[in-house]
Amino acid sequence: MLKEFHKFIMRGNVLDLAVGVIIGSAFTGLVTSLTKNLINPILSMFAGKADLSGLYFTILGAKFTYGNFINDVLNFLIIAFVVFLLVKGINRILPSKPAKPAGPTQEELLTEIRDLLKQDQQV
Repeated sequence: MLKEFHKFIMRGNVLDLAVGVIIGSAFTGLVTSLTKNLINPILSMFAGKADLSGLYFTILGAKFTYGNFINDVLNFLIIAFVVFLLVKGINRILPSKPAKPAGPTQEELLTEIRDLLKQDQQV
């Protein structure tokens, strides 16, 4: 069982996934810091508050912190944009596979068969 586990862990896909998760969590912290320390102060010029997470409203005693939601949306948009740029860059760097040459159409094959049958009949 230990050998199977070792074999499973050492597979390329598992290691790639582990590295991706670790880098992703570090990147999330970086984006959260970017939002909190740079973007929120810019937005506070328009919203009037430096910390958007403090924005909320209350209905019947329930507190709705829409400022936290705005922060989360900003984090998501930044991460999605960076992933978009990464994928776009990788697609530019890596050569795309050339399309397989199209084979003969049905009409071309049937025409070839007809011509071959005509040749056989003439001989």
